[in-house]
Amino acid sequence: RISQQDIVKLQQNLIRSHSSGVGDPFSKNETRAIMFLRANALARGHSGCRVKVVEKILEFLNKDVIPRVPQQGSVGASGDLAPLSHLALALIGEGEVWGEGGAVDTPISLQHAQIEPLELQAKEGLSLINGCQVMTAVGLLSAYEARRLAWMADLAGAMSLESLRGTRSAFDPLIAATRPHPGEAKTARNMLKILGETSPIADSHVDCNRVQDAYSLRCMPAVHGAAKDALRSVIHTLEIEANSSTDNPLVFADEDKVLSCGNFHGEPVAFALDYLGIAMSAMVSMSECRIEKLINPAMSQLPAFLAPEGGLNSGMMIVQVAAASLVSENKILAHPASVDSIPTSADKEDHVSMGTIAARKLSKIVRNAENVVAMEMLCANQALGLLKPIEPAGVVLSVHQVLDKTVPFAQEDRVFAKDIEEIKRLIRTNTLIDTVKNTVGDLEW
Repeated sequence: RISQQDIVKLQQNLIRSHSSGVGDPFSKNETRAIMFLRANALARGHSGCRVKVVEKILEFLNKDVIPRVPQQGSVGASGDLAPLSHLALALIGEGEVWGEGGAVDTPISLQHAQIEPLELQAKEGLSLINGCQVMTAVGLLSAYEARRLAWMADLAGAMSLESLRGTRSAFDPLIAATRPHPGEAKTARNMLKILGETSPIADSHVDCNRVQDAYSLRCMPAVHGAAKDALRSVIHTLEIEANSSTDNPLVFADEDKVLSCGNFHGEPVAFALDYLGIAMSAMVSMSECRIEKLINPAMSQLPAFLAPEGGLNSGMMIVQVAAASLVSENKILAHPASVDSIPTSADKEDHVSMGTIAARKLSKIVRNAENVVAMEMLCANQALGLLKPIEPAGVVLSVHQVLDKTVPFAQEDRVFAKDIEEIKRLIRTNTLIDTVKNTVGDLEW
């Protein structure tokens, strides 16, 4: 047992010794989300800490004093001990926070912001560092981006289908009704909204001799839809976790009980984040399949690599290679972190979740996925330009016009990396999704 006079020292020792994380820091935005979720968990009243602790976290947030928290060092049980300790270290006036030029010593930043460091009392050191808020916050931010990408994948797929002169028949509501997975029906409706009933391009090949489209066109409702269903399931899990008490022990004041428990174990979050990583990887693997068909003259009946003047120009050749690289990287990253475990803390903590590794992997998967979707849009937009004077209609035409203003038709080779970044900017600023909404209303997810 710890004597009363050593209680405060114990809190400081816990935070200092557990601040053993390494690697690059989480982004400032990620750390703000972590702080908010930790404050929310403590505010539920089962962690045995004073209101003052929650208020101090909020003061740091409101004055934009954000700790620098290393990404590596958590096994996801007892929660995210190492990264949350670095967060708590700033609250007691130690460690480093974000400044304009990078890292700033916390005491300097607190003095500038006129913030008094927190003096911890019994249990409060453990309360600050024992929880799953790091994996949950990073996962939620990735899930938000994944939702936008689910819409963008439908849009990119529709542009590719039009460019490849595919058929709309696979999106008939009768088909979705026979296999009532929600995401499948939603994706089919999205595709019909984006493509419209027909277009000049669609009318131009109505009597062609092709019987069926390739799977990457025909099966978008099945694959994109399954990704949407996974996303909704994961968000449901993360919303529960974001509003949970994940401390140990938990304090139940009304019942006069303090109970040791395992709520700090990150397995529910770890499973969910691995699931979403798999779903996003599969969704953009299909996107890369469509890119390959766009640049392949045997499949697209367009100039090789979408270059108007081949030989002299390489066109979109290496755009497809880059997409293939990202898709293959995602296949490696999609290996579940949660299937791994390793005993820690003298074998007392003998099973762990690796949930924070799952969160970090998911963040990379989503960033890679965004690049692949942007690459598909770049290639599909170039293909639509090659089909002129025959044009698409509806949303595809509207988006084609928006893209042409930013990434105009490539008559000859240029640095396509810049085009990819510009399309990502249009995705992140919601310019493209707003174009869809202004034309046909909201898409479903």
